[in-house]
Amino acid sequence: MEVPELEKMSQLILEQMAEADYDSLLNDFVESEFFLIDGDSLLMTYICEKSLRPEQGLHFFYLVECYLVDLINKGGHFAVVFFKDAEHVYNSTPELLPLRTALILHLQHNTNIDVRTDFSGCFSQEWKSFLEDSYPYFLIVADESLSHLQVHLFNFLIIQSWAMNVNAVLFSGQASDVLRLYAYFMPSKYKHQLIFQKSEKHFENAYKTLIKQLKECRVLALGRLFGNLKWKDMMEEACETISLLKQLWPEGSDIRQVLCVTSCSLSLSLYHHFLENRSKTTDAQKANIQQVETNCPTLEGVTDWCRLHCLSVAFLLHLPLSQRACTRFITSHWIKDIQTFLTMKKWCEYFILSNIDVFEFWNLDLTHLSDLSDELLLKNIAFYYENESVQGLHLNLGNGIMKDYEHLWDTVSKLVTKFDVGKPFPLRTEQFPFLKKDPSPIKDTSKEKMANLGFIPVSCQVVDKFAGDILKDLPFLTSDDPIVTSLVKQKEFDELVHWHSHRPLSDDYDRTKGQSDEKSRDPRHLRSVQMYHRFQQFYGKSLESVSSKFVVPQAVKPRKNFCEPKSKKIQETKAEKITRENKERLFAKEEEKEEKKWSVLSFSVEEEMKENLNSGIKNLEDFLKSCKSSSVKFRVEMVGITACLRAWKEQCRGEGETTKDLSIAVQMMKRIYSVMEKYPELLQEADRQLIARCLRYLGFEELASTLHPAQVTENDMKEKKKNKYSVGIGPARFQLQYMGQYLVRDERKDPDPRVQDFIPDTWQRELLDIVDKNESAVIVAPTSSGKTYASYYCMEKVLREGDDGVVVYVAPTKALVNQVAATVENRFSKNLPNGESLCGVFTRDYRHEALNSQVLITVPACFEILLLAPHRQAWVKRIRYVIFDEVHCLGGEIGAEVWEHLLVMIRCPFLALSATISNPEHLTEWLRSIKQYWKQTDSMIEKNTASSRNADCRASSHRDYLLRKQSYKVRLVLYAERYNDLEKHICSVNNHDISFDHFHPCAALTTDHIEKFGFPSDLTLSPREMIQLYDTMFEFWEGWPRAQELCPEEFVHFKNKMVIRKVDARKYEESLKAELTGWVKSGHVKEARMVLRNLRPPSVVSSENMAHMFPRLVEKLRQMEKLPALFFLFNLEAVERNARSVKRFLEIKQQSRRPLKADKEAYDMESKLRKVRKSLETQKTMDKRSQKNPRKMDQSLIHEAECANLLKLLEKNLEIPQDCTYADQKAIDAETLQRVFDRVKFSRKGAELKALAARGIGYHHSSLSAKEKQLVEILFRKGFIRVVTATGTLALGINMPCKSVVFAQNSVYLDALNYRQMSGRAGRRGQDLGGDVYFFGIPLPKIEKLIKSNVPELRGQFPLSISLILRLMLLASKADDPEDAKAKSKHFSQDVMEKLVLVLANLFGRKYLPAKFQDATLKFYQSKVFLEDLPEDFKAALDEYNTNVTKDFASFLLIVSKLADMKQEHQLPLSKIDFSGQECEDSQLVSHLMSCKEGRIAISPFACLSGNSDGSLLHLETSDHVTLRTIGIDSTRAPVLWPQEFDHQGRRMQLSAYALDFYKHGSLTGLVQDNRINEGAAYQLLKDFSLTIQSISVSLRELCENEEDNVVLAFEQLSETFNEKFENV
Repeated sequence: MEVPELEKMSQLILEQMAEADYDSLLNDFVESEFFLIDGDSLLMTYICEKSLRPEQGLHFFYLVECYLVDLINKGGHFAVVFFKDAEHVYNSTPELLPLRTALILHLQHNTNIDVRTDFSGCFSQEWKSFLEDSYPYFLIVADESLSHLQVHLFNFLIIQSWAMNVNAVLFSGQASDVLRLYAYFMPSKYKHQLIFQKSEKHFENAYKTLIKQLKECRVLALGRLFGNLKWKDMMEEACETISLLKQLWPEGSDIRQVLCVTSCSLSLSLYHHFLENRSKTTDAQKANIQQVETNCPTLEGVTDWCRLHCLSVAFLLHLPLSQRACTRFITSHWIKDIQTFLTMKKWCEYFILSNIDVFEFWNLDLTHLSDLSDELLLKNIAFYYENESVQGLHLNLGNGIMKDYEHLWDTVSKLVTKFDVGKPFPLRTEQFPFLKKDPSPIKDTSKEKMANLGFIPVSCQVVDKFAGDILKDLPFLTSDDPIVTSLVKQKEFDELVHWHSHRPLSDDYDRTKGQSDEKSRDPRHLRSVQMYHRFQQFYGKSLESVSSKFVVPQAVKPRKNFCEPKSKKIQETKAEKITRENKERLFAKEEEKEEKKWSVLSFSVEEEMKENLNSGIKNLEDFLKSCKSSSVKFRVEMVGITACLRAWKEQCRGEGETTKDLSIAVQMMKRIYSVMEKYPELLQEADRQLIARCLRYLGFEELASTLHPAQVTENDMKEKKKNKYSVGIGPARFQLQYMGQYLVRDERKDPDPRVQDFIPDTWQRELLDIVDKNESAVIVAPTSSGKTYASYYCMEKVLREGDDGVVVYVAPTKALVNQVAATVENRFSKNLPNGESLCGVFTRDYRHEALNSQVLITVPACFEILLLAPHRQAWVKRIRYVIFDEVHCLGGEIGAEVWEHLLVMIRCPFLALSATISNPEHLTEWLRSIKQYWKQTDSMIEKNTASSRNADCRASSHRDYLLRKQSYKVRLVLYAERYNDLEKHICSVNNHDISFDHFHPCAALTTDHIEKFGFPSDLTLSPREMIQLYDTMFEFWEGWPRAQELCPEEFVHFKNKMVIRKVDARKYEESLKAELTGWVKSGHVKEARMVLRNLRPPSVVSSENMAHMFPRLVEKLRQMEKLPALFFLFNLEAVERNARSVKRFLEIKQQSRRPLKADKEAYDMESKLRKVRKSLETQKTMDKRSQKNPRKMDQSLIHEAECANLLKLLEKNLEIPQDCTYADQKAIDAETLQRVFDRVKFSRKGAELKALAARGIGYHHSSLSAKEKQLVEILFRKGFIRVVTATGTLALGINMPCKSVVFAQNSVYLDALNYRQMSGRAGRRGQDLGGDVYFFGIPLPKIEKLIKSNVPELRGQFPLSISLILRLMLLASKADDPEDAKAKSKHFSQDVMEKLVLVLANLFGRKYLPAKFQDATLKFYQSKVFLEDLPEDFKAALDEYNTNVTKDFASFLLIVSKLADMKQEHQLPLSKIDFSGQECEDSQLVSHLMSCKEGRIAISPFACLSGNSDGSLLHLETSDHVTLRTIGIDSTRAPVLWPQEFDHQGRRMQLSAYALDFYKHGSLTGLVQDNRINEGAAYQLLKDFSLTIQSISVSLRELCENEEDNVVLAFEQLSETFNEKFENV
């Protein structure tokens, strides 16, 4: 055994465990990445489960199926792999061999799980090929086992998976909730692949040595038992026994009976052989061969045991699970003397199950592979016959059981040919005991019986209305019950302050208008407010070039529907006529100016176009952008056409030209597009002739003829010249192939008076109409399509209506909240009453004018706080509209339930916006049903309040609220067309160079996918991709009947069209898709498959370090003019590391070009500059002391001039060359740049972000502060920064459009939803003609999946929580505001503070480390890493609390167990095998053994087989595996906090001491180095911990009446000091 390699491997894995991320493996409601589960790891994980008793097979299978069905329900897409080599590990535990084999067979035959058993080991070539073909994202594997040799095998599997770029996930520490599965995730890194490459041979040799050793152990183990019988002999014996049984039972049978009789007969025969060999051997041989017990049972004794076993199987055939669950729990163990035979029998079971294929073509029922034996039942039977029967208790078996038992034993007697096994009865022929003597052999579960309690009665309308029908069936305590009467009403308190920010929620809201407090008069406070507003406006201007609008409240007038056609023009008034004439006069003057301007510029532009067409065209287009006059624009366009024609003719006449520069032809057609589309009424005959002439030169004769028919005598192009000038292809193909980005979009030309900045499309006008009618809408439109404009129109509408109404804008992230707030500040201004604000912000850690604003921008959780706060209902009634941005977060991983709560609770109209919802109709229907509920409720309330004569103030205000115009309609607005086409490219690395392959979207499809699902709804083709698809189809089916019809030149919507529109191209695309689908469905699958295969790019697998090649990728994109670009990665460390690597690449590049003496010159100049500055300062000091001397003044001027000159020379020396930076210096002025930089002067990442920005680079992720994110966002939008690495934080609505999007890291979070959100950033409308998406280091199967997968469907869950229900009840009952308290200061020692942090870290800073990590031998420098336990006194208090809560929770489970679906509870959850049935009533023995019915009410009947009872509910660490699963309640619902956490195997999982370590040393670097936490993640953890301390501090101050309470003061001091340390980083 190569021990050094095993040790090296173990240490490497332990080190990675410390850095493992504890994360969700599966994205919500999305088919997951394909992943693998190691079958032996699955087996060992649940064999070690604490609630499972050894050899209790059915309970084990139940646990495994629960785990697998949970994965499937959460969208898991996986295969289970069992390696052949792994079987050798079980030589020392042969009892697990039949269980392992049965598990494999069960999963293969009784479930739809993909089970792979065809790989010998993880180093086999077949395994490597499988990984390359299927490319699983991760492999779930165990880190511990019953055998240290198996741990080595698991480690080999992890190392080899990393080498194949497959990530590893640990079974240890996994946790599941309603939506997600969390686990330790250890990613494959390049360093792992390097380690494997360097030591691959050593690893393989170590693996082979280990397997060889295991095989030798197996030979020894079998030799001890079976003597000279080898493995092969044993297999033959098993096959012979099976063949003989087939003759005895030709009709077939059940696997339980088959295994029972074959294993019993085979083991009896082999034991007979064993005893014969033992009697022949000498004493010395006995010592060498077998350390056997002196009192080895006789053959008759083990025959008795087999009779008992057969009887237990007969019991299994007759007893339903409900009866077996009541079995007595025998605590006695099998005696040591019989262990040899039991081991022998397990080997025999394994040999039988391994040869199950011998039963082929025989009627063998494999349904009950999961229930081959029941250890507890067998011990019960043995105990009865050993103890109770001999004492005179004689009970009959029952007819059915006796008949089956006799049948089984008769078969055994026929199969055993070497000796006579005897008759079925009596069952015991010898007095040899099988069970050890135990003073308490039967477990008394009556002690664990729990009190039969009921619910405490509660009176609440909310509860009665929504849960009354369920509660009526449950037991309640009477009002005079001692428990109820003993309850004392505790102190009541309400939520007055925001639990994180410590700012009162009421602020100035309840104060008299115009009243100002002490803080608002503070000059510093006023100055900070002014600075805040100034920056918000500056930030807003960077987001959009829209001028600010001053809103004046006015009476609301009914709006007409602007979507409908214009009605007949009404008679204009005299005032309107004067206004119109003035406008016409002004326009005429402007037009005259522009004509003069063109007259001046035209000559120079025409000359430049002659010299350099591209440069001249650019100047021409710049003029067109600034020009407003149609007539002038038309003239300019005609000049452009003439110049293009001249350039084309000159190029085509040139000698030696092999290829034509088609960009000239493209420019010519682009100008023709513009003239024909925008100015058809200005075209004269001469213009038509010129355009026709251009078209003829391009070879488009038919198009030219439609515009101006050619005369034979006038035709200046002879036939022989056509080929010389022609582009060589038809006009339709030319436009699709080369002009796709210029195809004319259908845009309305009639302005909408409601919109000043642009002319809205029809669907956008529909949105405005919806807002005008106070209706609700679900709006699904692509990114950058303009759907957000409706939000701002909605805000403006409410602002105009008065000063009372409120619009709430709900955004998913703080970054988006800040962006929207800045946009609102920039767009609108309004004179409001004193104390009121136009725009407010409310997030978890920041609040500004939350309740005093008319437009509140917030996150879902904070909006929920306000909606549920009892004393904020007056403010809630002011809400006129709620806007939900990125509403697809309703199906997200974090906070999805809050979005759902909000959509259900709001009563006003809403707008729900998203770019990615696959089932908008379903969502809209659900929202309509909610609105109908509110309509009915409001109607009922209105009737009640109207009928009440003495209506109070509250009712009156509520009536006013209802009387407001309220619409309950919910409209669905869909718009699917992106303005720019997206093209995809795959990046490959060859010989240290980056190359790009275009990825055709159809290449992601298969014929099976097209047949089953068709084309994905959002899979669109660019025009050139349409041509590529047609050409490929034409190539691979020679006799294609519709080839001519779908030829671009003959297609009905293209034929003889001079200007092909985008809508025409879409029709062509749909025709091609329909045709290809027709091929698949009409039997031409082969041709279709060839088309799709030919469209695929070459699959290039690179062994290069992709992270190392990242800077080269960026540089290549710069060379191709594809910047600015966003590079998406899914790991904070990778985001920062890649940005730094690009900066380093540019610095090295600059350094390599820098002259050798440049650094020395810079140093000399800096020295000289210091001396000159010093001289200047000295001179100034002297001048102040003495009178001014002209000579000295001259000297000063000389020094100043010298200083300025040196500065200029030094700047030039240090100037970054243009090709060594991605920054566009012209994009922003120095003053603005400095202003942005100054905001991050003292922030944690400020210095690094500024250094990166100087090179045109930035990074963006959730751990940056708002100011740091804004720096990157502003400079990127301005065009200064052109390279940004980012996580998914940019995917959610952040306005950062770019030319290209690059996916540079694979991740579970790179799913269909995020792919569409992120790729939607590519292609800036008005700046880029198209967008490009690049895949760098993403495997081809993943790319195909991303492109063809639909975005996830949103499913309503409305997950109720205890806190939500309590807050709803509070909302329904409370009305008054309590007083707020203030604290005084007091100082506590450092020891006290550290002890307090230790307690808080144990309670609220819980970050667990994998249990195995404790075995690592690592050095720690600044940190302790493992958190100490709670102080004893605190731990005792916590234990007492946990015990009380656990008892209450167990009682609760006992009560609600009545709601369980017992039919499902008696089925295995995955295979759905049913173990219910009619109970056996004719057997006295059954009634006696199954007598423990009490205490097994709330426990799964499968768990009862292992002796679990209701008392197990008192151990929450196991309760999730034993409770009834159909009641849908797990231990996470219990508000307990265990001081220690253990994994499935009972190993303690240590807590990370990051919070306490940081409090002691105040260093993020220490946490990165010792605690193995990424810096960004550590920052986020510390931020959460700091907010938690603030939350507790605020809550304690509010609860405590004593202002000088030590606990309160200690928390306030800690809150201040911890926050201070945190701010310092």
